[in-house]
Amino acid sequence: MRVAARDGTALHAEVTGPEDGRPVVFANGLGTDLRMWDDVLPHLPDDLRILRWDKRGHGRSDVPEGPYSMGMLISDAEAVMEAAGVAAATFVGLSIGGMIAQGLAVKRPDLIERLVLSNTAVKIGTPDLWDARAEAVRTGGMEAVADGAMDRWFGRDFRATPGFAAWRARLVANDPVGYAAGCAAIAGTDFFTVTSGLRLPVLAIAGTEDGSTPPDLVRETADLIPGARFEIIPRAGHLPPVETPDAFARLLTGFLP
Repeated sequence: MRVAARDGTALHAEVTGPEDGRPVVFANGLGTDLRMWDDVLPHLPDDLRILRWDKRGHGRSDVPEGPYSMGMLISDAEAVMEAAGVAAATFVGLSIGGMIAQGLAVKRPDLIERLVLSNTAVKIGTPDLWDARAEAVRTGGMEAVADGAMDRWFGRDFRATPGFAAWRARLVANDPVGYAAGCAAIAGTDFFTVTSGLRLPVLAIAGTEDGSTPPDLVRETADLIPGARFEIIPRAGHLPPVETPDAFARLLTGFLP
């Protein structure tokens, strides 16, 4: 379906599963689209009402000029959930999607009942790092950052599979405008105080070979939230839903209400 964001940007979203199913929302990482979750879904229970969407600047959503702010991306998530009639959901966010999750959980506790923070943190990298990455794609296209991203995203096992080349091609196919604008949103985000105030069930997931948000960084974020559970998936990098979808699905299924 097509959802109009607060500023009129058209967002592409997909809803599957029974209308009265347990609601689960998936928010993917920078440089990916909703297909990032494709291999996880077959391993999940059949009674889930699943909502996925492409962030602005990605996939089949519109690509407005940047920069984007984290507040803008959080508002997009609100709009998508409201349009789909989804509330009191388990919200699963990876990387920038996990940052969106943290902000939305504070802003709209009615929309989120449980939180899965996968391969994410309250703050990722530095503004200088993200500014440099955005400038690289603006001047050299997505190829300028593709090899570095692949090194950070994927563990050794996945790099030896045909899927590795396919995911590199997906990254390179991104619109540089949308990618650079998403970099700006991450650069301007530090949710330490925001996330420290969260009081809801949280599952934090890390990959042992994640070069973007190493396990210690994910654990530090989990430690800010009383009662949060922390899990590590061995030999996975930054995208466990792609590399180890069965293991990711087992953790998620065990956390569902």
